[in-house]
Amino acid sequence: MSDTIAAIATGNVVSAIGIVRLSGDRAIETAEAVFTPLSGKRLSEYPDRELVFGVLKNRKGETLDRCLATVSRAPKSYTGENTAELQCHGSPTVLRLALEALFDNGARQAKPGEFTKRAFLNGRMDLTQAEAVIDLIDADTAECAKNAAGQLGGAIRKKTDALYDSLVDVCSHYHAVVDYPDEGVEDFELQAYEKTFQDAKAQLSALLSSFERGRIMKQGVRAAILGRPNAGKSSLLNALLGYERAIVTDIPGTTRDTVAERVTLGGVKLILSDTAGVRETTDPVEKLGVDRARRAAEESELVLAVFDGGAALASEDRAVITAAKAVSKRIAVINKTDLPQRLKPADFSEDFDAVCEVSAKEGRGLDALSNAVSSLFPTPEALAGDILTNARHADTVTRALASIDAALEALRTGATPDIVLTEAETALSALGELTGRTVREDVTARIFERFCVGK
Repeated sequence: MSDTIAAIATGNVVSAIGIVRLSGDRAIETAEAVFTPLSGKRLSEYPDRELVFGVLKNRKGETLDRCLATVSRAPKSYTGENTAELQCHGSPTVLRLALEALFDNGARQAKPGEFTKRAFLNGRMDLTQAEAVIDLIDADTAECAKNAAGQLGGAIRKKTDALYDSLVDVCSHYHAVVDYPDEGVEDFELQAYEKTFQDAKAQLSALLSSFERGRIMKQGVRAAILGRPNAGKSSLLNALLGYERAIVTDIPGTTRDTVAERVTLGGVKLILSDTAGVRETTDPVEKLGVDRARRAAEESELVLAVFDGGAALASEDRAVITAAKAVSKRIAVINKTDLPQRLKPADFSEDFDAVCEVSAKEGRGLDALSNAVSSLFPTPEALAGDILTNARHADTVTRALASIDAALEALRTGATPDIVLTEAETALSALGELTGRTVREDVTARIFERFCVGK
């Protein structure tokens, strides 16, 4: 018997609706102790997932709310256990009082992620699906949400299940021959399984190759705005953010420290740093800012090099170009197109992946900049959930791939079957960790610590 857990599943803010969830063997009875349907029937008499209107009361019989309730019985519920929900008016006070009433009737406070953890332990979802729940909650772009939704639907499991089963076939055949030599089991010919290992390598390599795109999609691209003083770096940052984040003046050296903000540009999440103007200076504080600007560029994956289109190229601009060359992806931004122009795109085409002309002051040309960023970090046309965004997933696939490589090498060099099979079983163990077929308790605990209470 599992104890009954309860938690508020909606945020601690005033809203139209607030939900309190329960799960456990006595979840329906516990909900029934505080909720009375206006129909005169008992809550337990209603079918699964039917909304029931009634009165919510505390242990003293005092009315807390007139609300809705619903039940779902095991095993066809989110957690695989008996569950119930109270859908109240969204007052944090009402929800707290409802939770206290449930505690008075034997429920306990759910821990972070405990509902989803029970769903995993009861076989309602694999570990990658469970992790996709919190990824979907945390998604801050449409692409992240689509990919998480695909993983919640079992996209990763579907990609690896056939691979896992094929390796199980290899291992089980070998052990059957070794353990039951007189049972007429077909001889184990190691070479016959070379294609199985090659297919496994191809599938794992393709899956692992998606992790870099997944990392960018989930964590964002580190990007730095570089330029000489008064080129319009801070104005560009403010234009991209849509509000005045950085101080803008005509005084050179106004920006002395690195200002970092997150912005989505061209569907790409950027961790965008506005830096001090690159120039030679004797001011010790400004010099620190310039040094930080150069370091920010070196640590970035993208640089937006800003140039004043109304002024001729100066030595400071050339220093910006040199600093930008240390970055793998570079966009030149010719700013101040609202002024008579002295610079043209051809001046930068050899040193940059793209050149955009903008007026940060007037907000013109930002669409072209957005398109340039999108072309450098393209998003797959169809997000089916098979892009790895989780470092744990990438680690298990990396270990499985290394073992498959070792198995293939052993096979090609004529090693004995037991050496090849040892590597195959190691790959199986890693793949088992991926979906949760075999997983240590401490790993499981660490995964669900990320979750919010009530999910």
